[in-house]
Amino acid sequence: MNCCTDIARKELAAFFSSAVAFIFFGVFLTVTLFVFFWVETFFGRNIADVRPLFEWMPILMIFLSAAITMRMWSEERRSGTLEFLLTSPIEPLQLVLGKFLACLGLVAVALALTLPLPITVSFIGPLDWGPVLGGYLATFFLAAGYISIGLFVSARSENQVVSVMISALIGGLFYALGSNTLTGLFGTKASEVLKLLGSGSRFESITRGVLDIRDLYFYVCLVGIFLTLNLFELERQRWAGNPPNSRHRQWGLLTALFIANFLAANLWMVPVGQARADITKGDIYSISDTTRSYLTRLNEPLLIRGYFSAKTHPLLAPLVPRLRDLLKEYALAGDGRVRVEFVDPVENPELEEEAGQKFGIKPVPFQFASKYQSAVVNSYFDILVKYGDQFETLGFRDLIEVKVRSESDLSVDLRNPEYDITRAIKKVLYAYQGAGDLFDNISHPVTFKGYISADDRLPEQLIELKSNLNGLLDEYKNQTHGKLSVVIKDPDADGGSLAKKIESEYGFRPMVVSLFSKNTFWFYMVLEGDNRLIQIPLPEDLSKEGLERSIQAGLKRFSKGFLKTVAMYTPPPAAYGMPTGGKRFSWLRDALSSEHTVISADLENGTVPEETDLLLLAAPERLDKKQLFAVDQFLMRGGTVAMATSPFSVNLQGRLSANKSESGLTEWLAHHGIYLEEDLVLDPQNAAFPIPVERRVAGFVVQETRMVEYPYFVDIRTDGMDRQSGITAGIDQVTLNWASPITIDSDKNKDRQVIRLLHSSERAWTSDAIDIQPNFKTHGGLGFPTGDQIGRKLLAVAVEGRFTSYFRDKPFPLVEEKEKKGDTVKEAESDNTKETKEEKPPVIDRLIERSPESARILLFASNSFLSDAVLNLASGGMGTQYLNPVNLVKNAIDWSLEDRGLLSIRGRTHFSRTLLPLNRSSQVFWEYLNYGLAALGLFVVWLIRRWMTARARRHYRLVLSMEGALK
Repeated sequence: MNCCTDIARKELAAFFSSAVAFIFFGVFLTVTLFVFFWVETFFGRNIADVRPLFEWMPILMIFLSAAITMRMWSEERRSGTLEFLLTSPIEPLQLVLGKFLACLGLVAVALALTLPLPITVSFIGPLDWGPVLGGYLATFFLAAGYISIGLFVSARSENQVVSVMISALIGGLFYALGSNTLTGLFGTKASEVLKLLGSGSRFESITRGVLDIRDLYFYVCLVGIFLTLNLFELERQRWAGNPPNSRHRQWGLLTALFIANFLAANLWMVPVGQARADITKGDIYSISDTTRSYLTRLNEPLLIRGYFSAKTHPLLAPLVPRLRDLLKEYALAGDGRVRVEFVDPVENPELEEEAGQKFGIKPVPFQFASKYQSAVVNSYFDILVKYGDQFETLGFRDLIEVKVRSESDLSVDLRNPEYDITRAIKKVLYAYQGAGDLFDNISHPVTFKGYISADDRLPEQLIELKSNLNGLLDEYKNQTHGKLSVVIKDPDADGGSLAKKIESEYGFRPMVVSLFSKNTFWFYMVLEGDNRLIQIPLPEDLSKEGLERSIQAGLKRFSKGFLKTVAMYTPPPAAYGMPTGGKRFSWLRDALSSEHTVISADLENGTVPEETDLLLLAAPERLDKKQLFAVDQFLMRGGTVAMATSPFSVNLQGRLSANKSESGLTEWLAHHGIYLEEDLVLDPQNAAFPIPVERRVAGFVVQETRMVEYPYFVDIRTDGMDRQSGITAGIDQVTLNWASPITIDSDKNKDRQVIRLLHSSERAWTSDAIDIQPNFKTHGGLGFPTGDQIGRKLLAVAVEGRFTSYFRDKPFPLVEEKEKKGDTVKEAESDNTKETKEEKPPVIDRLIERSPESARILLFASNSFLSDAVLNLASGGMGTQYLNPVNLVKNAIDWSLEDRGLLSIRGRTHFSRTLLPLNRSSQVFWEYLNYGLAALGLFVVWLIRRWMTARARRHYRLVLSMEGALK
């Protein structure tokens, strides 16, 4: 080994003794930095990674390795020293390994000079170092393969120019085998085989942050084969001019045997998919514990079937093998409970017919064009998840994310496949279990407590409801096998002590039928279990069916096997004065529907639907007393009220302007110590917005649209997010549009948990101006004057704890309105109408004055950030679907419903690692800093070279002086 290192040291010294080394390194660094900042437009991508550095490495290493190796053997042959080396006592294997190590050392120096790039990126964004380390490791192995090719070619040629050309040609051939350009011309199976042979396709997997032993061994195989050929070539040159003999044949057979073994081992390892390590932060390419927990709940086989066409769009083809590998991980994690299949419907007409008729899976026509071909292909790119009689399908729109850099430059990648597939598994699992026994998925005892007056004090309709309740409870007790216990008490039976207790603990107060009735009674129901308390509302129609729905909705909140229900309120079109439609929230509704049951709730009858688990108010407008009462009492029952609201509504038609908007929630929020200020927040850290700008041209006023920095679009990064609760998991950036500051009354909320979710930057200020059109001519780059009170502004908050009702000391709104209507129409009613009215259930004053500890308020201080119009604007400006605001609300809902599983998977996503907001001057600074550091690195290499040269000269003079002394 000492001989190998001596040879490597001699080759390194020879390489650095000339200016060629610095030319090579200088050209390599210049090309690398140019590609990183200009070709791949690093700042335009706005992603905190160094993938552009490694995407071009398979090509750059072809030429760098060819340039390094071209003189290694060619120079020896040209100068005539090769014969001397082959006849010296040094073994040919030592010569080969020594030169190989020298070339690897030069590549290591070149890669070390690029280290300032990831270091500087880590200063301007949340860089994941796992893929960076994987990229450098992959580059080192890739370079080793190319170097072995170059050494073999150099041993075959005396001309260095011929050597570098042939080496680059062979290296380019290996790269082209797995490239998308070539594999796009073949079907899926043929393209997968080609990718197994391509040096670049193997390289991509490692740079993603997945160390697969198969990929690493591929490069080891390249090194072994071509170093063996190199050694055989040296031995063959030693025989030159000698007649063939058995030793020569033995060398040939041994070389062939070595090559065959390398190839056989490489083919043998193809199906070995478990020997891999995920080195990304959060293990985003590995099956999570949450997914495994869902798979352990399977009682029947789960079918996951991938429908992938052999001929598909070239941008989708590279994603198919990754999905195949991931689905195989599901099969392994399922431990026999998951069956994974892959089919090409075009080749299986029966399965294609089943896919279309039973599952609604149909081929999608993809149109693509390149300089080689232009075609339209009908292709399948779908995944079916089936459990029992329930199924979910995922199409290519559900699985991929597209970034548009220009009309001809698209970037397509898998969005977060584990999240999408596990979400589908959860949905079919819960839907299937929902059709079964309600109590099978409740793992702890549950107690039903009824605080109900005696029959002589109850209204007639409630006497019948009480009888129906007893019958339902008897049925449930027989079904639960002891899981459900029932306790029904009369609060007035013991002198009123129980009444005082439930009034202080739960906020229950006696009910009345009308405002002026003196006959009070009790009819409250709660479920307790697992340290949780769920209040059961009276059904609006007082029917047995409504009562059963209310009880089942409460029991489902103790279960882990049912889809949760989100009641969503959106303002009617008339609230905005638009007969054809106001703010629309279809993006939000579609996203929530993928995980929950979403129902619409107008709240006009003063109640929230019985099955509701969470109430979401999206840009509420002018809620009346009945609607506000519905919100209040849902909170008092221990529910979660999430809302996106602000004192301003923005008109996007024509000139931008803000209008005062009354949600009807201002006083209600203030009652709970949450204040929405009547201002808008402006922040220098903001997102771009297409603004209509007026400019004068030749005496005419021209209006044009520009993407400009817009302070009303507050750009919130990780330093402005709460990271402890998990609500912002997987979200590194979110834009709040036209947001208002929130103030929390610490005295009113001292006994509650307050989570300050989102803050602006410390340079933000507020303004009450309704003119939100920027004026760059008057106010400079931001377009607006800077305010006085500069600092962080609270823009989203979550408050959890015990709340008191806003209507505690106010007239009961439902009975009040009923009485007014009754007085107005009393004289005009006919006898038939009176009979009809008598059949209707009475409106009962059933106010709950205090909530349990599980009640929550979630407030996002923006009317617009979830609307379709704003999300479309942001998506158009970024060139990809912008769903961070929607994902934030999904996280908040999962957190509120205590369904943290999918939230943890969503937090593993890697596509949202965005850079800090930088203006153009800052971008130029960071770019030229890297150029300067590269020049500094070359200077350090030059100093080391001078030191090595001076050391060699001193050693040479010492040898000469010793020889003189001996003479």
